[in-house]
Amino acid sequence: MTNNQFSIHVPVLQKEIIEYLDPKPNENFIDCTIDGGGHALSILEKTKPNGKLLGIDWDTELIKNLESRIQNLEFDKRLILVCDSFVNLREIVKKEKFESISGILFDLGLSSWHLEESKRGFSFLKDEPLIMRYDGDTTKLTAEKIVNDWPEKEIERVLRNFGEEKFAKSISKKIIQNRPIKSTLKLVAVIKKAMPGRYLNCRIHFATRTFQSLRIAVNEELNNLEKALPQALEVLEKNGRLVVISFHSLEDRIVKNFFKTTPCLKILTKKPIRPTGEEILINPRSRSAKLRAAVKI
Repeated sequence: MTNNQFSIHVPVLQKEIIEYLDPKPNENFIDCTIDGGGHALSILEKTKPNGKLLGIDWDTELIKNLESRIQNLEFDKRLILVCDSFVNLREIVKKEKFESISGILFDLGLSSWHLEESKRGFSFLKDEPLIMRYDGDTTKLTAEKIVNDWPEKEIERVLRNFGEEKFAKSISKKIIQNRPIKSTLKLVAVIKKAMPGRYLNCRIHFATRTFQSLRIAVNEELNNLEKALPQALEVLEKNGRLVVISFHSLEDRIVKNFFKTTPCLKILTKKPIRPTGEEILINPRSRSAKLRAAVKI
């Protein structure tokens, strides 16, 4: 890839997504989290010559970067890019007059770009401001506002519910005691004080669950997913396919329950599809990915 900001983007479960979406010539698809475009471009390759793809991303920077990458490429007229949240899927489809939709993809993973390039505090390995917003809008709720302004009990609830963090009580207490907390590394230091020593050198970094919790709360990720899945089903054509990749148990549970309790969906994956050992070696961030697929009947 020529654009530096996209050299780190490695699409997860690429082969499996194509298998379960099963794109054919001239069919139309939606990628609700287009990110660096890896999945979308593979789909467009399969839907030549006239298949279109509606690509949605909440982050203006990602949309701009992708637009610059696809200029003058053969499929640029077949790719429609929209900067918005997929929670507004129904309205986006209506506004773009995007019809005859054969498949919809949600890749719910945190973008490598957000971790490596955004400077918004998604990574606990860099010293950055505590923003954690996908849209970058600091006038709205940020991680900094949660850790500095919210009551201890509310922070504890966020850590327990969105991160399944067993030390939620002690971490939230330390956060209150150490305010103000303006940067990621200060937050990491505070979390470290709250953790028993034996948990500081585990395979999963001790700050992972707290950062996950704050990110989910700031972006309303679970609520948005619950609202978007029924909209996806509504806009899909009959026999259209819905594929979702999740990266933690809370998301996966929502997808699993939606698939199981929706009468007009036939589940294609009895168990979630996981990346191969080979893929995990190439892209370690894929290790927690779970793919579920269903078809509208």
